Amino acid sequence: MTDSDGNDSPVRIRRALISVSDKAGIVEFASKLTGMGVEIVSTGGTKKALKDAGVHVVGVSTFTGAPEILGGRVKTLHPAVHGGILFKRHDPDHVRDAKEQEIRPIDMVVVNLYPFERTAARQGATEIEIVENIDIGGPSMVRSAAKNHQDVCVITNPGQYQIVLDEMLANGGCVSYQTRRRLALEAFELTSRYDTAIASYFRGQAETESNQFPKTIKLEYGLLESLRYGENPHQQAAVYSQIGRVGASLADAQVLAGKELSYNNYNDLEAVLGMLLDFAEPFACVVKHTNPCGAATGFTPEEAYRLAYESDPISAYGSIIGVNRTVDIKTAELLHETPFVECVLAPGYSDDALALMKTKKTRRLLALPTIADGRSSARLSYSFLCGGLLAQSPDSQTVTESDLRVVTKTKPTPGQIKSMLFGFQIVKHVKSNAIVFVRGTQTVGVGCGQTSRVDAVTLAAMKAANRSKGAVLASDAFFPMRDGIDKAAEAGVAAIIQPGGSKRDQEAIEAADEHGISMVFTGIRHFRH
Repeated sequence: MTDSDGNDSPVRIRRALISVSDKAGIVEFASKLTGMGVEIVSTGGTKKALKDAGVHVVGVSTFTGAPEILGGRVKTLHPAVHGGILFKRHDPDHVRDAKEQEIRPIDMVVVNLYPFERTAARQGATEIEIVENIDIGGPSMVRSAAKNHQDVCVITNPGQYQIVLDEMLANGGCVSYQTRRRLALEAFELTSRYDTAIASYFRGQAETESNQFPKTIKLEYGLLESLRYGENPHQQAAVYSQIGRVGASLADAQVLAGKELSYNNYNDLEAVLGMLLDFAEPFACVVKHTNPCGAATGFTPEEAYRLAYESDPISAYGSIIGVNRTVDIKTAELLHETPFVECVLAPGYSDDALALMKTKKTRRLLALPTIADGRSSARLSYSFLCGGLLAQSPDSQTVTESDLRVVTKTKPTPGQIKSMLFGFQIVKHVKSNAIVFVRGTQTVGVGCGQTSRVDAVTLAAMKAANRSKGAVLASDAFFPMRDGIDKAAEAGVAAIIQPGGSKRDQEAIEAADEHGISMVFTGIRHFRH
């Protein structure tokens, strides 16, 4: 589809303007262009890189007849540049104006933009640095070239170089209309993402000051890959990566071995990642259907994984496993013995550990070094509705010993307090209604996704079996009735941590006192629906 006066025929490239921040592959690309008789016009650091490599370059100041000014802020914002890009070669009025103003056509624009997102995400970057990395001339040229794609080829990333070169070599230096239009689409997608990232940065600054939710939310995601199917074989699926994200993300994980990831793998891995980011000490978790069936800390990753697996070996079959330390050979040997593990996520693997674990061909091994960097700095988390969106601040609240309020006659021991804090950190990753039984810093029973709290206690007690005697119980929300406390006492629970806040709290406290259970309130609820 073209305008009535448009050009849908191949365009011969005779002059290219090149100005890139990412210089990967640019010397080779420019050299091959000049080898096909293309004149190169360039600016600043790009011009220097090309000249140093022996590529003949016309400086933009020579091309425009105007100097680069304001420290390079103004160099391509000139009629000779934008006129050369924008004028329609088949419009007599445009041709006349170009001739009168001595405007020479620019047939190709090769631009990638200042690294605003990378700079904004860098730890310690100042406001001045971030603002200085807002590209002005680059997006202007990209938009001009994309708008006039009937006559101009726009290239915005190094991955496009070879595609265009191959087409030019096969077609006498010409680029087809179909290719120009596709590149124009990619160019507009780039400028849209870039502007969204800038707006998001400034919006985030304003929201931090005002603590207000934005009037509009613009989220940009790029396709990572199509998946074999969704939750079920009759559903189609794909995975996308958020543009401009900061912090640990599965989109950055490297799959070192095993089959391609499935839709359900990604869901479970996201649950694993959330847990790994919540613990500084060596920690491991075993997840099924986005719920932990086992979790533990230890002095070593080997000990942490052994305890996590022993929490519920039956449920661990077909699980996703996470470890927040590099997997060494001892940990790998334990993992290797575990029957049917779908995926393992860790910051990395020692060479001997990786060699051993790769011997099971279907087991997916993922490395994500940014686990060590901690959580995303995103202010909001989202849930998608049909035609809508829910936004909230992330559940990043961590309860400490000073937050605990003892409400029973029996006081918790130091060991119980340690178990309480561990259990309460785990229970926020369990779907509500959620109950976790803990011994030391090891889960021994998890009751998840129940429609009543007493049922969640019953399920956790069943999972814990004979390990429930003397255990600590963590609840994601308050007990609305004493039946949950009674059921916990029946299982042998010795201490309880819960948010409190029910109008029947006193009933729960009296029940705990009757059974000699120590109980603390946190004032923090951890629902996960």
